[in-house]
Amino acid sequence: MNDDQLQKLVEQISLSFFGKKFVHKAYFNHRLRTTGGRYLLNSHDIEVNKKYYEQYGMDELIGIIKHELCHYHLHIEGKGFRHRDSDFKMLLKKVGAPRFCTPLREKNKNNIIYIYKCLSCMSTFIRRRKMNPERYLCGKCGGKIQFYKNNG
Repeated sequence: MNDDQLQKLVEQISLSFFGKKFVHKAYFNHRLRTTGGRYLLNSHDIEVNKKYYEQYGMDELIGIIKHELCHYHLHIEGKGFRHRDSDFKMLLKKVGAPRFCTPLREKNKNNIIYIYKCLSCMSTFIRRRKMNPERYLCGKCGGKIQFYKNNG
């Protein structure tokens, strides 16, 4: 799906569920990480995270679009468009939009493990984050620590 297809889908959902036209832009924003979509107050555009469409499919995408359209239509009408407002919560229920989107399945970036060894007592230290061994001493004997290996 590209931006033009997303634009048509948003316009269609706006007409069928809200009975109102969507006259601004909708597009994918690849920089979004933690949210499914975003309604921009100044430009009235809607940005959508394409990763949600790729991982969960059309149903999740439609839910995100409905949610952002709730923000859009309420803001344009001058009603409560924030998550905490009762107008927003009522419109979400009316159109069947989710309050929150499903969390993305993350790629395991934290599966890299760094192993350090003490040169004196040969104790091993396992870390998820890389460290500078010259700045630290062994907690057991006070000896120097040296990088041993990583399993990533």
